[in-house]
Amino acid sequence: MITQQLGISEDQAKGGAGALFRLAQKTLGTADFGKVSEAIPQAQELIDTAPKAGALGNVLGSLTSSTGGSGSGTAGLATLSSQFAKIDLDTDAIAKFVPVILSFAQAKGGEGLKNILGSVLK
Repeated sequence: MITQQLGISEDQAKGGAGALFRLAQKTLGTADFGKVSEAIPQAQELIDTAPKAGALGNVLGSLTSSTGGSGSGTAGLATLSSQFAKIDLDTDAIAKFVPVILSFAQAKGGEGLKNILGSVLK
């Protein structure tokens, strides 16, 4: 679905989706991410195959965690940017992925699941 809508390769689609699901996994509580995993079982597989964050993303993510942040916001964007760069996608691609992922989540788990993911990805 992502490859067709965004005109990218399958590896880029999997890597970008995995990066977004990884951010959701790190940011959402266990119960909420459990709902995501239940409705979208392939989310964990995508997370496992997504590129790891580069040095800047890791540093910002660690700083945010150590100061009590959730991992979203600036640190989340830096981490995502680093991961997207590793699959030859620029930061603008992140904004293109989000509505596709949210639409997919809604189709799989309804408006509630879309809202759970939307709280992290918007």
